[in-house]
Amino acid sequence: MHILAHVTAPDANLALVLKVLPALVVLLLTAAICGRLAQLVMQPRVLGEMVAGVLLGPTLFGWLFPEAQAALFPPEVRPVLYVLSTIGLTLYMFLVGAGIEQGAQTPGEFRKAGVLAASGIVPSLLLGAATGFLLYDLLSRPDVPPFQFALFVGGALSLTAFPMLARILYERGLEHTPIGRLTLLAASIDDALAWCILAVLSAMHLGGGAGGALPTIALTALFAVVMLKVVAPLLRPMGRTVARTGRLGPTAMYVVILVPLAAGWVTDWIGVYSVFGGFFAGLAMPRDPAFRQALHSRMMELVSTLLLPTFFTFSGLNTQLGGIAGGAMLGAFGLILAAGFAGKYFGCSLAMRGIGFGKRESYAVGALMNARGLMILIFINIGLAQGMITQELFAMLVLVAVLTTAGALPLYKLALPDRLEAGARAEAPAEERPVEARSPSP
Repeated sequence: MHILAHVTAPDANLALVLKVLPALVVLLLTAAICGRLAQLVMQPRVLGEMVAGVLLGPTLFGWLFPEAQAALFPPEVRPVLYVLSTIGLTLYMFLVGAGIEQGAQTPGEFRKAGVLAASGIVPSLLLGAATGFLLYDLLSRPDVPPFQFALFVGGALSLTAFPMLARILYERGLEHTPIGRLTLLAASIDDALAWCILAVLSAMHLGGGAGGALPTIALTALFAVVMLKVVAPLLRPMGRTVARTGRLGPTAMYVVILVPLAAGWVTDWIGVYSVFGGFFAGLAMPRDPAFRQALHSRMMELVSTLLLPTFFTFSGLNTQLGGIAGGAMLGAFGLILAAGFAGKYFGCSLAMRGIGFGKRESYAVGALMNARGLMILIFINIGLAQGMITQELFAMLVLVAVLTTAGALPLYKLALPDRLEAGARAEAPAEERPVEARSPSP
């Protein structure tokens, strides 16, 4: 009798698992299908996954089949998706930080990258902030001061999708060309500055103003110094070992999982969200190319296949595009999109012309730097979770992420078609060119 009672008694944990697993199956299938469809129309897979998250939310699935959506994503499942999303974002930003190039190969490269980075972040920040001030009464929460709201909009629009940009350049064999290295360096600087802006905003918002935020800002700065000056040297022997063996062994895997998660826990405790801890943990990783390659190959597929689609779906559940219907809201969205596009595209293009690149290469870089992809989604999800922005602004910025990401590759290919891109690849050192670029066609 006792055994029978044990078997038939409801198990709350099992019941939760039986609700979470169907949600994961559906979101992964939807992400896989939409990702494949995106690739068929010459778009990055991540764009399809972003759209999949929106489709599973109230905008389409919840509108067409509200009961089915409520059954698939009930309230008790959403915290689990949030936890998986947070772990995924922390590990993803860890991989982004680990992949950022911290050195220059040619004289003056850092100076040129700094000019390009400034041209990407300053116009977008100023235009975005001006737009934020203009739309404050329409879109802001009443408990958020105008300066914080405007800085948030400007910071979100100043981001570049560094990982997507890197992937496009690597796939096209341009990562070691002057245009490729310059763009990667500038994008990494832009993103690092944008995350610093968000860290300051989070500290100000949660700390009750600039004065209350000072301890949080000081602790964040101390954390960054400890990661880069204390933790990074301790990890260098591991990098040399991995570079020598060519693989991440069990001990190294424990380290590369524990360091970003522990760093994320510390930054959450400080009050600036775990993705910052993951990002600085990545910056502290060894810079050996072999180590970075081994790290990326072991972790990126799991993170991008399981955890990021979960994040996209969690974002989609918070995205209600119906909330931006109407003339005033559509006008506000158009203004935000125009400010974001013009600031990045024309700012970066003009900067490239100013440092000596041709017109086509300049507009190609402007197109790539204008893509915001996953990075802006992380940025605005933090803002929404911390009560800095409204659902309406969140939905608008999700659309900005989708549209600027969708436009990046077509605008790039319009400026730099294949026949001209081959000439750009030829500028890379012979030993750094991809095989297909070095070898004559049969």
